[in-house]
Amino acid sequence: MAAEKERPCAGYQHGPPWVFKGSALYQLHLVKASTARAFVPRELRLVEAFGYTLGGMFLARYHDSPAGEFDELVVIAGIVWNPPTSCAWAARVLVNSAEACRHGRKEVGLPSHVATFSKTEAAGLGNEPLVKSNSFLSILGIGSTITKQGSGREIEISETKGSSTRHFCNISLPLTGSHKHRKWMGPAIRMSLPSFSGQTEDHPDLLKYSCQVECRVSPVKPARIWSSRTTDPQESSDGKISRAGSNVLADSDAQNQSISVLLSRPIFALEFNSLKMHVDAPKIFVPHSKKEVGISSN
Repeated sequence: MAAEKERPCAGYQHGPPWVFKGSALYQLHLVKASTARAFVPRELRLVEAFGYTLGGMFLARYHDSPAGEFDELVVIAGIVWNPPTSCAWAARVLVNSAEACRHGRKEVGLPSHVATFSKTEAAGLGNEPLVKSNSFLSILGIGSTITKQGSGREIEISETKGSSTRHFCNISLPLTGSHKHRKWMGPAIRMSLPSFSGQTEDHPDLLKYSCQVECRVSPVKPARIWSSRTTDPQESSDGKISRAGSNVLADSDAQNQSISVLLSRPIFALEFNSLKMHVDAPKIFVPHSKKEVGISSN
């Protein structure tokens, strides 16, 4: 029986907190509450107003982590209430590292999937460089200059499973600001980003974990996102949207609804540079109870 226990990833053997260094784009969207509820467990109360909640994405490039270099896209379905504060709920996590995917699923209870991140120039860009791009785009490795006719660079993200590939979305990151402006990357800040996870095949329990973030932050123009797959959420026979908490949300439906989150209206975006993020080990969370139990490693 002991042979059934999976060995931890080599890069994660030292245990939490797991440290990730790099750069990221944190973008908030107005997401329909009905779309977010398809992911949020019934035990948790969605923070909403006038039929909407705050969701969006966290797009990061890590140059140093327990899994080495990799890209990550976290689709945030919405915000749920956890007195006296609130926590984010991830609808889908895409990474181009099998090791990071395995860790997210097995250790943190995230809906992680392996994906490819193809970075290209947008069509119609000129060739004459004007100024250097912002540091986040440079770290992503998608160009080091702004051109006369160009408006941005694009990332095409596709999920991979075995030998099959399925397109997820395209993200256009605008190159904005003058060279003089981009010398200043914003003030240095520290903050905590609490999140819920779990209720997955690997972790049936509801979990809670925290990311301690240190970075330089500055506002940027929101990225433009599009996808050819924009189907509406599927409904069950009783007319209600299938929920993750009831374990009946098919993966294809979850993917489509994750895309719906990304295609919702952006409010604002923040660029995180010189990012250092400590991710603590998750704890089992019991709603309506003050007690949280640490996950045993045995």
